[in-house]
Formats: sequence, C-alpha cells, structure tokens
Amino acid sequence: MNDIAVKCKNIWPGLGIATITGMAALFLSEHYNAPAMLFALLLGMAVSFLYQNDTPCACGIDFTASTLLRAGVVLLGLRIALGDLAVLGWQTALMLAGAIFTTIVLGVGLAKLLGLQKRFGALTGGSVAICGASAALAISTILPKGENHERDTLLTVIGVTAMSTIAMVLYPIIAGQLGMTDTEAGIFLGGTIHDVAQVVGAGYSVSESAGDMATLTKLVRVAMLMPVVLIMMLVIKRFYKTNTQAEGGEVPKMPLFLIGFITLMLLNSFVTLPEFVIEAGTQVSRFFLVVSITAIGMKSNLGKLAEVGVLPIVMIVVETLWIALLILGFLYAM
Repeated sequence: MNDIAVKCKNIWPGLGIATITGMAALFLSEHYNAPAMLFALLLGMAVSFLYQNDTPCACGIDFTASTLLRAGVVLLGLRIALGDLAVLGWQTALMLAGAIFTTIVLGVGLAKLLGLQKRFGALTGGSVAICGASAALAISTILPKGENHERDTLLTVIGVTAMSTIAMVLYPIIAGQLGMTDTEAGIFLGGTIHDVAQVVGAGYSVSESAGDMATLTKLVRVAMLMPVVLIMMLVIKRFYKTNTQAEGGEVPKMPLFLIGFITLMLLNSFVTLPEFVIEAGTQVSRFFLVVSITAIGMKSNLGKLAEVGVLPIVMIVVETLWIALLILGFLYAM
C-alpha cells in the first residue's frame, strides 16, 4: 500500500504539469482554429527542461506519455461501429484497405531506400494511412523500443499534423476544381486527410452532405487501426525477432490497450449506447491524447530532432501524395 502511495506521489507533479500544458494547447487550438496536437507538441517542447536531470516531474511525465496515452487510444473504440463499413459499401471499404496497406508498404520501402529504420517507415506509413497523430501514438506503443523511439514518434506527429493541416486547406479546393459531387468529395477528403478534426473541417467547408460522407469515410479508416496494429505485431514477432537487437529494442508483447479498444468497438457495434456516453468518451479520449502528446514533447531533445534532417519529412510528403493519388484514381475509375 505504501509503495502505491509513493508511486502516486511521484506521478502527480509531472501529470499535473502535462495536464495544465495540454489544457493550454486546447485553449490555443480553439482560439486560433489550429491543430491541438501541434500546439501540445510545441508547448511540451518549450518546457522540456522539466524532464531533464531527474526532476520531480520526470516520473509523472513518463506515466502520461505511456499509460495515459494507451487509455486515450482505448477510448477511441467508442467512435467506431462495424456498421460504418456496411453503410460505406464494400467497394469503398476495400479501396481504403488497399490504400492503407500500400501506403504502409511504401513507407517501409522508402525508409530502407533512404537509409532509415524500417520501423520508422512503418510508423510514418501507418500514421499517414490511418488517422494521423492518433495512429502514430498507437503504432509507436507496439514497435520495438530503441534509443530513438521517442524522437521518431515526435517527428511523425509533427509531420503528419502539418501535412494534415495543409491538406485541410488545399483538398477542398482540388475537389471543387475537379468538379466532384458531394459524395465523391467526401470520400476523397475522408480517405486522404490524416487527422479526424481536419477531415471534419474540410468536409463541412464543402457542404453538409460532403462533411457527413467525409466523416464516415474517416471513421472507417480509424476502424482499421487495430487490424493494422495486430498485423504489425505478428510481422514483428515472426520476421524480426532475431533481428531486433540489431535494430535496437525488444519484441513487443500483446498490449492490453489493444484488447480494450476492440472491446469498446464491439460494444458500440452491438449495443445502443447513449449519445452522451459516446460523446463523453470521445472528448476524454481527445483530452488524454493531447496531454500525452504534451508529455512526449517534454521528453523530446531538440538537438536529436535537428540531427535527422529532411528525410523524414520527404517520406511523409511522398506517402501523403501517394494515398491522395490512389483515392483519386479510384474515384475516377468508378
């Protein structure tokens, strides 16, 4: 009992400062209409000295960047229902699955080509293909933990958030110039923009029906997060177990957050939950993810980020263009 009390006492300072910083990020996001994840990262990086040299906040920041992160991913399950796949149609769902698979494969291939670690390619590819920063956080928890694990996660979140914001502005213009219908525009925006918030913003800037279709398409992509994570875990265990030490880190075990996510998704699929429960779970999930991103920013080392150069950004840009061109090709082939 005393051990639990001591542990809680050690966690509170870091958890508290990460929470306050995350709340500031949410305020700035609403005030300036910009991505909360980006503000959370920047504010976290600005106070990264709180994590250095074993400060009293270090234990709580570690807890926030790991345990609270997993709790936020679990609650994402309340946003997904299997019925979304049926509403969207099997052809579109199959197209999204193909786009996700090829984007991840492209990320791994680019990483190998550019001399980066393959797990970094899987991280960026999965983030671009599925749901941006949220996917980056979920995938990072099951990848082998090496010395650059936190840095790679941070770089990916920064890159996909920036590209998602640019896409939110440019893609509705592209949809208009190409003369897309509301349904086509919704599938295009929901199938290509990385983060959910930017999909909603872009979709409803076209029309209400385009916004509805974009949101539905995006939720189907989010629903594919856990199958992708499961497949990645199987690949890691099957093919990279003997090479893990060379890559740095240990082969991950089945995380409990994965089971929690699937449980909530199935519950939302087969049980009619009150709207306020789903809304509350969604808001808590978003808050947890923003606070955990803040903690990851606090753990960052700007010197290490500068050492990486432009290659990760090039990877994310190429992956973003790839999935956009795939979705456009599908729409014009229909």
